[in-house]
Amino acid sequence: MPITSRFVVRAATGFLVVGFLTLFAIVGMTVWLGQRANSFFDDALVVRDTRNAAIDLRDALRTAEGSQRGFLLTGNEIYLAPFDTAKAQARRQLENLTRQLAGDAQAQPMLRRLTTVVTDKIAEMDQTIALKSAGDEARALAAIRSNRGKALMDEANVFLYGVILASDERLAAGAVEQQHNALMLRWISIIGALVIIAVVGGVMVTVMRYAREIAQARDEVRAANQSLEARVEARTADLNLARERAEVLLTEVNHRVANSLQLVASLVRLQANSVGDAAAKTALGETEARIYAIAKIHKSLYGSGDVRWVALDEYLRELLDHLSSTLRAEGHTATLRHEIEPIRLKTDASVGLGVVLTEWVTNAFKYAYPDRPGEIRVRLKSLDGGTGELIVEDDGVGRTDMPARKGSGLGTRIVTTMAAAMHARIDHPDRHQGTAARLVFSVAAE
Repeated sequence: MPITSRFVVRAATGFLVVGFLTLFAIVGMTVWLGQRANSFFDDALVVRDTRNAAIDLRDALRTAEGSQRGFLLTGNEIYLAPFDTAKAQARRQLENLTRQLAGDAQAQPMLRRLTTVVTDKIAEMDQTIALKSAGDEARALAAIRSNRGKALMDEANVFLYGVILASDERLAAGAVEQQHNALMLRWISIIGALVIIAVVGGVMVTVMRYAREIAQARDEVRAANQSLEARVEARTADLNLARERAEVLLTEVNHRVANSLQLVASLVRLQANSVGDAAAKTALGETEARIYAIAKIHKSLYGSGDVRWVALDEYLRELLDHLSSTLRAEGHTATLRHEIEPIRLKTDASVGLGVVLTEWVTNAFKYAYPDRPGEIRVRLKSLDGGTGELIVEDDGVGRTDMPARKGSGLGTRIVTTMAAAMHARIDHPDRHQGTAARLVFSVAAE
C-alpha cells in the first residue's frame, strides 16, 4: 500500500512530538535533580556545622572536667592551664549550637535544658576549684562526692549524643535520597534514549518507504539523516568534553586536597614549635606525621594517571625519607634502611598502610635506642596468595625492656583501627634482640 505524503507528515510529526517530550522530560528531571543536589549540599553544610558544634562542646566540657579533677586530686595548679580555655570553648560552641538549631522548634526545649546543664556544670567546676584553692578541701570533696557534677555531665552527654545522632541520620537520609535520585535519573535517561531511538527508527523507516515512491522525499530523508548525524556527533563531542573535564576536576581535587593537608601539617608543626609542654609538642609532632602520610597519598594521585591505585614503592620511599629527616632533626640518632618491592595497592588501603608505617617507624626512632645509635629496617614485599607483608624491625632494647612510654596509647589504637579497616593482620615476631612489627594485608587484583 503506497504511503501518502499526508501519512508521512502525520507520522513524522507524531514521532517528533514523542521525541521532544522525552527530551524535555530528561532535561526537566536533570534540572530538578540538580536543584535537589544543591539543596542537599546546603543542608549538609548546616548539619555538619551543628554536629561539629555538639562534638566540640562535648570535648570542651570533658577537657574542663579533666582539668578540674586533676587539680582537685593533686592540688597542682598546672592542671588548671587548659581550664579557662575549655570553658570559653564550651560557651562558644553552645552559642554556635543554639544558632544552628534556632529554626528547629522541636529542639528548643532541649536547647534550653542543655544551656542550663552546661551553665550549672561550669558553675559546679568553678565552685569546687575555688574551694580547693581556698584550702577548704572537705567541702570540695563533699561537692565531688555528691555526684552532681557527674549527673550534669551525663545529662549533657545525652543531649549532645542526641544532636550528633540526629545530624548523622539527616546526612544518611540525604545520601539515600541522592542515590535514589541518581538511580531514577539513570533509568529515565535509559528509557528516554530507547524512546528516542524508537522515534528515530520509526521516522527513518517511514521516510525510506516514502522515498522509494517519491525522489524528492528521498532527498529530504537524506538531509534529515545528515542533520541527525550532526546532532549525534555534537552530543558525542559534548560527552567526551564532559569526561575530560571530570578527569581534570578529579586531578585538581587531589591536588588541592594534598596542598590543604600539607598546609595543615605545616600549621601543626608551627603550633608544636610554639608550645613549651613536651607532651603537647610530641603529640603535635605525631599528628603532623600522620597528616603528612595522608597528604602524600593525594600528592601521588595528583601525578598519576589512575586515582584508584597507589605505587607503594614511590609513596613509601618519600614518606620514609621525610620521617627520617624529621626525626633526626629532633635529635634521634637512629638510621633508617628500607627494602621496598614495587606493589600497587588500592587508595584507601594505602592510606591505612602509610599511617601504620608512620606510627611504627616513629616509635622505633623514639624508643628502640634510648642511649645509643642504631639501625631501623623497613621491608615491604609480596607474598603468595595475593597478600603483602610490611615489617618494621630494630636491634634495640626490645618490647619487654623498653622504657615506659609517656603517651595515651593513641598510636596503638590508630594502628589497630587502620589494620581492621584494611582487613589486615598484625603480629610481633619473636627476636633475640630488638623489636619487630609485622602487617600482612591483602593486595587486591586490578
